[in-house]
Amino acid sequence: MSELLGLDSEGRVPPHQQTRVAAFLVSAHGALARQSAFTLPAKLVSAWQTELNTQFFRETEIVSLLLRATSWAPDPGLGYMTVVWESAWYPAPIYEISDWPLAVAAGLATLAHAVHAGIRPAALLPVDVNPNDPFAMALRRIEFESGRLLQAQILSLKGADLVPFRDAVNAALERRHTQVRELWRDMLQSVGVAVRASNSEKP
Repeated sequence: MSELLGLDSEGRVPPHQQTRVAAFLVSAHGALARQSAFTLPAKLVSAWQTELNTQFFRETEIVSLLLRATSWAPDPGLGYMTVVWESAWYPAPIYEISDWPLAVAAGLATLAHAVHAGIRPAALLPVDVNPNDPFAMALRRIEFESGRLLQAQILSLKGADLVPFRDAVNAALERRHTQVRELWRDMLQSVGVAVRASNSEKP
């Protein structure tokens, strides 16, 4: 089992690995896009709502990029795995927050933080990957965008509105990070990619 994705004779990631990795990323970022859309109010009145609006469009762009850049292949095991992933992304408001829209948004922010911080798809690419491979280029772009989105999530989670609920937010954030790491690791192992345990896995 390798720590990197494989390459074919043309230096491209094989379609079966592309398919499962892309399916996972589409599921995660698609869930973030959907939840952002449903959480957005009709009128933006606060900073966290403005960031949520930005996140909605960027997550949609990530999904669109993956759908076009991936060389999809039949994958009989993908149906069950997708059900598991989609169940994991289910909204988890932070119930200790009395302001319900803020509770929902904070729960979404913990999921977004875990996805953007815990998933580094470009790190899976071998150094000799074909530089013109659309899938490899997409993974690099997604990692770049995730870094930008992560900064917004950090600001949201440290915002003044959430200061009174710091312990609840931190607990929710840790749960989401653990969940995302486990799902990402299991998916990668299913396509022959090993993920080493890290001493710095806590958010």
